[in-house]
Amino acid sequence: MIKRTSLLGSVLLSVSLSTSLWAAGGAEQKYPDVVAVQVKARGADTFDFEVTVSSPYDSPQRYADAFRVLGPKDEVYGERLLAHDHAGEQPFTRDLYEVKVPKGLGRVSVQGRDQHFGYGGQRFDVKLPGR
Repeated sequence: MIKRTSLLGSVLLSVSLSTSLWAAGGAEQKYPDVVAVQVKARGADTFDFEVTVSSPYDSPQRYADAFRVLGPKDEVYGERLLAHDHAGEQPFTRDLYEVKVPKGLGRVSVQGRDQHFGYGGQRFDVKLPGR
């Protein structure tokens, strides 16, 4: 005997599984990821950053709303606030200009911020050019 499955039942099962997998994946990632950073020296102690961020939550209700440049003891050298979601542009790249970094420091970290949970997650370490 052949068992028939309705097309509607198959579609509903597929949507249900996709939604469950997406929700499970979204629950695993609490913060946005900084996936790339390019740095250009502007002056002896000043740098421009081009930062690429990927966010699992990107809607007007919740999105990656900032990133910052940090020193080795979590000193904040610069911060870029983001005023809206980037739902149609994932991952997205934004600049942060004229970040002053103390002499003698050869590396910094860049970290993303989630609108709900704040700063956290994996940092992206980058070498400063000319140092």
